[in-house]
Amino acid sequence: MPQPKNATDAARVRTPIDAFLVAKLEAQGLGFNPDADKETLLRRVTLDLTGLPPTPEEVATFLSDDAPDAYERLVDRLLASPHYGERWGRHWLDLAGYADSEGYTDADPVRLWAYRYRDYVIRSLNADKPIDQFIREQLAGDEMVKPPFKNLSPGDIDKLTATAFLRMVPDGTAAAATAEQTVARNAVVSETLKVVSSTLFGLTVGCAQCHDHKYDPIPQVDYYRMRAIFEPGFDLEHWRVPNGRLVSLMTDEERARAAEVEKEAKVIDDARKVKEDEFIEKVLTWELEKKPEDLREPLRTAYRTEAKKRTPEQLKLLKDHPTINQLSPGSLYLYDRTYGTKHEAELKKFTEQATEIRKRKPVEQFIPTFTETPAVVKTPPSTFVFSRGDPQQPKDKVEPGDLTVLTSFHPSNIPETRPSEPTTGRRLAFAQSVTDGQHPLTTRVFVNRVWHHHFGRGIVASVGDFGHLGEKPSHPELLDWLASEFVSQHWSLKQLHRMIVTSTAYRQSSAHGTEKDRLDPDNLLLGRMNVQRIEAETLRDAMLAVSGKMNPKMFGAPVPVMTDEDGQIIVDIDTSDSAGRPSGKFVPLNGEEFRRSVYVQMRRTKPLGMLEAFDLPRMEPNCERRNASTIAPQSLAMMNGEFTLAQSKFFAERVAREAGLDPAAQVKQAWLLAFGSTPTATELKNSVDFITKQTAHFKAEPVKAEPVAKGKEAPPTEPAMQALSTFCQALLTSNEFLYVD
Repeated sequence: MPQPKNATDAARVRTPIDAFLVAKLEAQGLGFNPDADKETLLRRVTLDLTGLPPTPEEVATFLSDDAPDAYERLVDRLLASPHYGERWGRHWLDLAGYADSEGYTDADPVRLWAYRYRDYVIRSLNADKPIDQFIREQLAGDEMVKPPFKNLSPGDIDKLTATAFLRMVPDGTAAAATAEQTVARNAVVSETLKVVSSTLFGLTVGCAQCHDHKYDPIPQVDYYRMRAIFEPGFDLEHWRVPNGRLVSLMTDEERARAAEVEKEAKVIDDARKVKEDEFIEKVLTWELEKKPEDLREPLRTAYRTEAKKRTPEQLKLLKDHPTINQLSPGSLYLYDRTYGTKHEAELKKFTEQATEIRKRKPVEQFIPTFTETPAVVKTPPSTFVFSRGDPQQPKDKVEPGDLTVLTSFHPSNIPETRPSEPTTGRRLAFAQSVTDGQHPLTTRVFVNRVWHHHFGRGIVASVGDFGHLGEKPSHPELLDWLASEFVSQHWSLKQLHRMIVTSTAYRQSSAHGTEKDRLDPDNLLLGRMNVQRIEAETLRDAMLAVSGKMNPKMFGAPVPVMTDEDGQIIVDIDTSDSAGRPSGKFVPLNGEEFRRSVYVQMRRTKPLGMLEAFDLPRMEPNCERRNASTIAPQSLAMMNGEFTLAQSKFFAERVAREAGLDPAAQVKQAWLLAFGSTPTATELKNSVDFITKQTAHFKAEPVKAEPVAKGKEAPPTEPAMQALSTFCQALLTSNEFLYVD
């Protein structure tokens, strides 16, 4: 670790990270900026670690804490927050390509159980599960669990759920519209390899599917050797569609309990059937008495004969006598309204009783998994190099193995199969190899991504490309040290966060300086903190937190999305029919609509409009690095978007409740909630003047009340609240809210 040359720089070194950075700053005659003020630092680290702004209580607690370790204890509290896993889990879900739908076709069918993987990621990070274990479970969790997968322990459920990492790419193999099954299956395999290689190695190996990589030392045969590691779990010849890969979580005890409940309900069903037959027979007899005598028995026989066994003569006879043909339990009232209606409530009671009994059944839950079948383990599928990447043109057979360029530094031994074991062991061997702490890329790629999220730029700026076309590291020695330290700290992500965010580099202000801007215009040397725009989900979550509406509920099935009448994707339950026609029905979400964005359904073809405007990535197949654009739709969403307007109203109502009717008090409270700070005298005066003028405007020109659709939020009508809501919207759309200093 380098040592600073002068005492001033040495005094600013809080962690070894600072020493590495100071060495390069000193070489240019530069140093760190002064520390950011406490309010700025509190907002920065709270948004960074939890994705939520600090509450007024948190602001007051931190500002009043003058102890030398006040900031370090703040960091510990944030890392212990359940919101930490929600925030940092989202980063990993980007890499995995997490989605709640299959994609590939326009139908984009829903993945009902994908959320189990999302919850696994959040829980793992909150528990500070060692990242080496976290990676191994996702690559080969099924190989750590003894089959058959029944009566599973919580730990085994975790390991199996983790393998959904290998099931996240678009998959059209179950879609009726997919004619080219070979192409669709091969796409799933190749896209999964992209996810694995970009996540773990920071390399784009996909180019080598068709030919030797043009820029990096990855020959085509290496691509297929790596593919062979995963081939037994895919098995193109004996393909399993997504639903065929689900594992039930129902235990034997629960199945027995369900069978007992079903037996009890069956008694009610049988009693209902007896009554139903009795009613049908009575009405049938009435109707037959109206027919000619010679037709009565033939009609009765035809009616009682199973539909598919009826003769042509019987079919014609019934067609000629529709009152017999159409007789059913649901049509009794058509024959005799008094009799039919009376006995249909009676039958309904049986049905309701049986339904109530069946509600006691344990609900069967499933997890999406990546596993190998016993037949595959016995005879693993062969992997061939495809001529020009065409799966219908196999050439030379290859054995499983890691990339040659990596094995030259880090040998790996991946078996073809393991005799007498329930799996081939290929993925488990690979997982152990990449997480043994000696792999040249895995830890460096991982810690570089963490650094990128904290500072807005990685030590290697091209976080998803460590190849020849990627950028060179700005501080290679620091990257090596971080990777080594990460392993020595037992792969603890929280410890890595703690080391980074307690450094002087992280705690310094973002103020520009003439000399620094001249010598280091892109801030590669980190002589100041980078200003960063908050991500799409953080923006929506921060609005919910500030307005007081955020529902803190964690985990479970995603909150649904739908297309509204304007073509916008919103949070709501879709009640349209199979043809897409709106039903006009409104189903309340009962507060689910205010849950954090990580719990909102991620449909590949229906990204939530509010999030998409602020660069929500499309998972095709995953996202290695998000964009931070500045485009017109963002301004429109903040000025006219239904979500923004509704949250501005809720924000204003909260401010009025907490601060009363005095405009100055309202401004201070709104400022504290939105920015975690106190307005300056000028900001306070200008804000009060704005609210006063807006109130006068709305009194003079009242806004005409418009009809509001059920489930939508009506705007405020009282002038003072209209003015306050407008002011609150101005805060939510300001750069101070959108950016972290």
